[in-house]
Amino acid sequence: MNTPSTPNPAGEPLLQVDDLSVAHGRVEALSGVSLTVRAGEIVTVIGPNGAGKSTLLNALMGSLPARGGTIRLAGEAVQTLAVERRVGRGLALVPETRALFASMSVLDNLRLGGYRFRAQPVPEQRRALDEVMALFPRLAERAGQAAATLSGGERQMLAVGRALMGRPRLLMLDEPSLGLAPLIVRDLFRIIAGLRERGVAVLLVEQNARAALRVADHAHVLELGQVVLSGPAAELEGHPQVVAAYLGHGGSHQDRLAA
Repeated sequence: MNTPSTPNPAGEPLLQVDDLSVAHGRVEALSGVSLTVRAGEIVTVIGPNGAGKSTLLNALMGSLPARGGTIRLAGEAVQTLAVERRVGRGLALVPETRALFASMSVLDNLRLGGYRFRAQPVPEQRRALDEVMALFPRLAERAGQAAATLSGGERQMLAVGRALMGRPRLLMLDEPSLGLAPLIVRDLFRIIAGLRERGVAVLLVEQNARAALRVADHAHVLELGQVVLSGPAAELEGHPQVVAAYLGHGGSHQDRLAA
């Protein structure tokens, strides 16, 4: 997957979030959240419902205002930029709702994902589409179908594929496994893991903690709007607090299939 060519100075994080705070009215949803994502890295944020995980992604994307803190992409402060300008800097978000155009075909949904590159030569646009179809062969089989006719797993594939058409430097995924069958989750996480080789960094918000920790390089545990644990994902998978709260005794049957 070809990504934007904006330079990233050596050693500098692709995404650097420092002391981020977000409020819903008088309710503090995030407090002092800091995290780093480097190029080609998968970072996951796990935690219970209501912890602020989706709020974090929406604040990074710009659809929710930050009350305080800084968000830097390749060293540039972006916390005051509109959503469209953050997209132009290489951010992409696949929301929990997937937000597809239900009456439009699979192919047209994908083409809309690459709309900001519409001025590029047709062969270049076609190459991006071919790369997404290679990642998700099922989308190629259903290219002419309306998005509304797809299964849940196919809709998630389409949502991820559409985001990748924008050639993001950082792909943010909000609960990609939600409502999907275990075998589909396993395939989806394999594709997410493969994005490393394509130069796409991933920030993954996920309740399926076992699958998320096994695909990620680094992990954060978010509870009540605050990061309570951080570290290499492999280490957190064995951390007693994480095991007790999120993994249980060996994980559920779905977790084992998805891992």
